[in-house]
Amino acid sequence: MGKYSVAFLACNRTQNKYDQICECNPNSLLRTFYENDKIFVKDLPGMWRYYDWLPVEGIIDECKGRTISYKSEKLASYLGLSRLWIAFNGYWPERDAYMMTSTFKDLESFPTMQRVKEQNNDDIMVVASAGNTARAFAHVCSLTGQPLLLVVPEKSVHRLWTINESTDSIFLLSVDGDYTDAITLANKIAEMDGFINEGGAKNVARRDGMGTVMLDAVMESGELPEHYFQAVGSGTGGIAVWEASMRLIGDGRFGDKLPKLHLAQNMPCAPLYKLWSGNGDITSTCPNEMYDDVLFNRKPPFDITGGVRDALESTNGLIYPIENYQAQKGQHLFEELEGIDINPASAVAVASLIQAVKLGHVGSDETILLNITGGGKERLKRDMNLRPLEVSHSISVGEEDIEMKIIDKVSEVLRLKRQQGEL
Repeated sequence: MGKYSVAFLACNRTQNKYDQICECNPNSLLRTFYENDKIFVKDLPGMWRYYDWLPVEGIIDECKGRTISYKSEKLASYLGLSRLWIAFNGYWPERDAYMMTSTFKDLESFPTMQRVKEQNNDDIMVVASAGNTARAFAHVCSLTGQPLLLVVPEKSVHRLWTINESTDSIFLLSVDGDYTDAITLANKIAEMDGFINEGGAKNVARRDGMGTVMLDAVMESGELPEHYFQAVGSGTGGIAVWEASMRLIGDGRFGDKLPKLHLAQNMPCAPLYKLWSGNGDITSTCPNEMYDDVLFNRKPPFDITGGVRDALESTNGLIYPIENYQAQKGQHLFEELEGIDINPASAVAVASLIQAVKLGHVGSDETILLNITGGGKERLKRDMNLRPLEVSHSISVGEEDIEMKIIDKVSEVLRLKRQQGEL
């Protein structure tokens, strides 16, 4: 099968390795199957050290960042835990952490854009985001020069910056709606000739990239954790570590039991929690009082085959509803004890761990992995110049013929850049 193959879970049918839509059941994820059933660290930069379990045939050399896993002392002691491991994703030079967007979305963007390169595809990548994913894709495309159309809610534009000078290949479109509006518009644009959709949860490069969080932790600790904590929006990160854990069990060296997933969402906008618990309406738009609105996704991959429900049921998992005051306490506690700033979404994860300890959901001597999905932004500001991304075009979701207007505008801008030799 070569280095890897992909098959859709609904019909167990092997597909073209670059497919994303299942022909027998579109409501199904595909999954990657690797030739090497054991994982060994490669002598490659950053996340590429786990090359054997990434769906790529090459690497982007500029990617230097990866998850840094370490055993906690101060936070663990405060919570009365003897085997708490932290997977830190962000910028923390003192621990050799060099994700230059301060978010683990780098683990998704680099393998995704590597796969685009492998297809010799000149189409424009379309990415919808509430901020962190857009920043990660902007980072890789500012390094590689690959064309990129970002579709971002207007209120999230302030989250978009890069440390790189060249952003000529990036077109930033702001939308006066929420994240779901941005996704809907991006999907419509991606169906047009000359554009390609990054795929979201259906993209194996994104999921297997995020799965390296679990690979790194297991390589450092020598065993699969009994519990895994993460704050989620769509829940794709939870799916990713579940899949990586199944591969690690197949490896045979790290344990034979799946980690229990402890996923966290920020109230009052917690669609996954409401779907899992059957408690409340998920169709409403998100109010502004969330601690971190990047965790809000109105249409998460919950019931899809291989999706969040399957991951939770397979691991006997839980979802925690975290209030803002709990997240704030978690952020202050982590930063004070561990000595690095963290993103608000990571604070939600810390709060879920605190809650789990109080409720007795974890034992004091059980192995626990806490995924800090973003951190070190304030630390990065001290060392780097963060350059805001400029909005190329703003639109209202109610505009007539909106898709064609956008396509004409993007095509014109990128055509001019190509003529000027910038792309």
